Amino acid sequence: MRSLSRREFLAQLSLAGATTLVGCQSSPKSPHPSASPASPAQALLPVDQFSLVQYPEKLPLRLLTDRPPQLETPLEYYVHDLTPNEAFYVRWHLSEIPTRIDLDSYRLRLGGHVDKSLSLSLDDLRKQFEPVAVVAVNQCSGNQRSFFDPHVAGAQWLNGAVGCARWTGVRLKDLLAAAKVRSGALEVTFQGLDRPPTSAVANFVKSLSLEHANQDEVMLAYEMNGAPLPILNGFPLRMVVPGWYATYWVKALSQIQVLDRPFDGYWMKSAYRIPNNDEMSEAPDKLAKDTVPIHRMLVHSFFSSTAPGDKIPVARPCSLQGLVTHSGTEVKGVEVSTDDGRNWQPAQLDASLGRYAWRRWRLDWTPQQSGPVGLRVRATLENGETQPEQQWNRSGYARNAIERVPVEVV
Repeated sequence: MRSLSRREFLAQLSLAGATTLVGCQSSPKSPHPSASPASPAQALLPVDQFSLVQYPEKLPLRLLTDRPPQLETPLEYYVHDLTPNEAFYVRWHLSEIPTRIDLDSYRLRLGGHVDKSLSLSLDDLRKQFEPVAVVAVNQCSGNQRSFFDPHVAGAQWLNGAVGCARWTGVRLKDLLAAAKVRSGALEVTFQGLDRPPTSAVANFVKSLSLEHANQDEVMLAYEMNGAPLPILNGFPLRMVVPGWYATYWVKALSQIQVLDRPFDGYWMKSAYRIPNNDEMSEAPDKLAKDTVPIHRMLVHSFFSSTAPGDKIPVARPCSLQGLVTHSGTEVKGVEVSTDDGRNWQPAQLDASLGRYAWRRWRLDWTPQQSGPVGLRVRATLENGETQPEQQWNRSGYARNAIERVPVEVV
């Protein structure tokens, strides 16, 4: 049994200092100029936007809100190809999160439009179904929301609401086969153990089409990087939907329902909607009338070695590094500009870690003169998908505009 009372959980909160930085900067990282603290409606602790807190099973992470917990991974941890469990970002939607889980009584229940309802313990899942593993990026839909201009409401993430891990568990399609889905089934819904604070707030329930749910890569993970999931990342079981934003990766999974009708729950019908176009973009003065639930990740590249405001020594070699996230299409190339977009040069790509993993890029750079410099990076996929100069939507989702990092060469 893995047990932690809510009082014990909250009692273990402690403030901590920043960790050692990596990369080619020579001064402490400074905030992005467009970043702003969480709004009063979100923040329940009197802390600034760069306070670090340490929750159970976690290293010091950037605090956005404490109820529900929203904790951001600092850039220095992205030196790892697989994000350490203790540094992996945290995002919950409902304030009443599970902090005490008894594996003797825990059951995953699968029912609805099936011939055989299932009630499975974690041991049942391990013993009765074939284990599978995938290396995949998990990214919050609102990652980099603080960079949108004009500013939009919501959790003000910088670059750190993303991580890449090796997920081990069982295929969802194997459970659906065991339950014998009936003819006419259309969708599958997923709900966790977290609960809303009042009846006025909808339970967090997400859905996939039956066709998507039966794809090989969609799975239920009970391990993360070879260890049980941290409580804050969904212990004992979470959905893994590679290539799609993390809103579908339901944590502390407890219920799966097969439906013979379209699902119209709040978190699909009203929340997490994006403009119905390939760019997921709209204009502030002309909002899209046609919206759809957010889905696959757009291609995006970012700097992991360098942050806005860094001071970089002149005439000394510097290794610029970063990562590309995407929905599963092969990365064709990454280009970096060290003169604010006037000229571009190809970066070197590390070996692929898997179809749904992020891809690391590198570029050696020796700045020749002092002064302000605008670094930029853009990625292109084999199918031609690339990053736009600008992108915006009212909810601050799926940002993939070309990354720009202002630094000072000294």
